[in-house]
Amino acid sequence: MQLEEYFEFCSEDDIRLKGTRVGIESILYEYIYKQRSPEEIIKHFSGISMEQIYATILYYLHNQETVSQYITEWLEWGHQQRKKQQLSPPSSVTRFKKCINKNEL
Repeated sequence: MQLEEYFEFCSEDDIRLKGTRVGIESILYEYIYKQRSPEEIIKHFSGISMEQIYATILYYLHNQETVSQYITEWLEWGHQQRKKQQLSPPSSVTRFKKCINKNEL
Protein backbone atom coordinates (compact mmCIF):
# COMPACT_ATOMS: atom_id res chain seq x y z
CA MET A 1 0.00 0.00 0.00
CA GLN A 2 1.28 3.45 -0.90
CA LEU A 3 1.39 5.97 1.94
CA GLU A 4 -1.02 8.35 0.15
CA GLU A 5 -3.65 5.58 0.06
CA TYR A 6 -4.26 6.15 3.78
CA PHE A 7 -5.69 9.59 3.04
CA GLU A 8 -8.47 11.35 1.20
CA PHE A 9 -7.22 14.53 -0.42
CA CYS A 10 -10.56 16.37 -0.39
CA SER A 11 -9.01 19.70 -1.32
CA GLU A 12 -5.76 21.60 -0.96
CA ASP A 13 -6.65 22.47 2.62
CA ASP A 14 -8.53 19.31 3.62
CA ILE A 15 -6.68 16.02 3.98
CA ARG A 16 -8.47 13.33 5.97
CA LEU A 17 -7.78 9.81 7.10
CA LYS A 18 -9.48 7.58 4.55
CA GLY A 19 -12.91 6.43 5.70
CA THR A 20 -13.09 8.95 8.55
CA ARG A 21 -13.88 12.58 9.13
CA VAL A 22 -10.57 13.08 10.97
CA GLY A 23 -8.19 15.56 9.35
CA ILE A 24 -4.47 14.94 9.48
CA GLU A 25 -4.11 18.28 11.26
CA SER A 26 -5.93 16.86 14.30
CA ILE A 27 -3.50 13.96 14.60
CA LEU A 28 -0.45 16.06 13.85
CA TYR A 29 -1.44 18.81 16.30
CA GLU A 30 -1.42 16.18 19.05
CA TYR A 31 1.91 14.81 17.83
CA ILE A 32 3.79 18.05 17.12
CA TYR A 33 2.37 20.63 19.51
CA LYS A 34 1.24 18.49 22.42
CA GLN A 35 4.13 16.04 21.93
CA ARG A 36 1.90 13.03 22.42
CA SER A 37 2.97 9.56 21.39
CA PRO A 38 0.86 7.52 18.96
CA GLU A 39 -0.29 5.46 21.95
CA GLU A 40 -1.54 8.62 23.65
CA ILE A 41 -3.07 10.04 20.46
CA ILE A 42 -5.22 6.99 19.76
CA LYS A 43 -6.97 7.46 23.12
CA HIS A 44 -8.39 10.77 21.85
CA PHE A 45 -9.86 9.47 18.59
CA SER A 46 -12.42 6.75 18.12
CA GLY A 47 -12.68 4.96 14.83
CA ILE A 48 -9.06 5.27 13.74
CA SER A 49 -6.30 2.70 13.96
CA MET A 50 -2.75 2.87 15.21
CA GLU A 51 -1.70 2.16 11.62
CA GLN A 52 -3.50 5.33 10.48
CA ILE A 53 -1.76 7.38 13.17
CA TYR A 54 1.65 6.07 12.16
CA ALA A 55 0.83 6.65 8.47
CA THR A 56 -0.08 10.26 9.27
CA ILE A 57 3.15 10.83 11.17
CA LEU A 58 5.16 9.19 8.40
CA TYR A 59 3.37 11.31 5.79
CA TYR A 60 4.33 14.40 7.81
CA LEU A 61 7.97 13.29 8.09
CA HIS A 62 8.17 12.63 4.33
CA ASN A 63 6.48 15.94 3.43
CA GLN A 64 7.52 18.10 6.37
CA GLU A 65 7.71 21.45 4.59
CA THR A 66 4.36 21.09 2.80
CA VAL A 67 2.54 19.61 5.79
CA SER A 68 4.00 22.20 8.17
CA GLN A 69 2.59 24.92 5.90
CA TYR A 70 -0.76 23.06 5.82
CA ILE A 71 -0.87 23.02 9.64
CA THR A 72 0.24 26.66 9.91
CA GLU A 73 -2.62 27.68 7.62
CA TRP A 74 -5.06 25.54 9.61
CA LEU A 75 -3.96 27.16 12.87
CA GLU A 76 -4.24 30.64 11.34
CA TRP A 77 -7.73 29.85 10.00
CA GLY A 78 -8.77 28.73 13.50
CA HIS A 79 -7.35 31.92 15.00
CA GLN A 80 -9.25 34.05 12.46
CA GLN A 81 -12.49 32.19 13.17
CA ARG A 82 -12.16 32.73 16.94
CA LYS A 83 -11.43 36.42 16.34
CA LYS A 84 -14.51 36.77 14.09
CA GLN A 85 -16.64 35.10 16.72
CA GLN A 86 -15.36 37.44 19.43
CA LEU A 87 -16.07 40.49 17.26
CA SER A 88 -19.49 39.25 16.19
CA PRO A 89 -20.72 36.58 18.61
CA PRO A 90 -23.88 34.57 17.88
CA SER A 91 -27.06 36.21 19.15
CA SER A 92 -27.51 33.48 21.77
CA VAL A 93 -24.14 34.38 23.32
CA THR A 94 -25.05 38.07 23.35
CA ARG A 95 -28.37 37.32 25.08
CA PHE A 96 -26.63 35.09 27.61
CA LYS A 97 -24.08 37.81 28.45
CA LYS A 98 -26.89 40.38 28.88
CA CYS A 99 -28.71 38.00 31.20
CA ILE A 100 -25.60 37.44 33.32
CA ASN A 101 -24.92 41.20 33.51
CA LYS A 102 -28.48 41.88 34.70
CA ASN A 103 -28.10 39.28 37.46
CA GLU A 104 -24.86 40.90 38.65
CA LEU A 105 -26.60 44.20 39.38
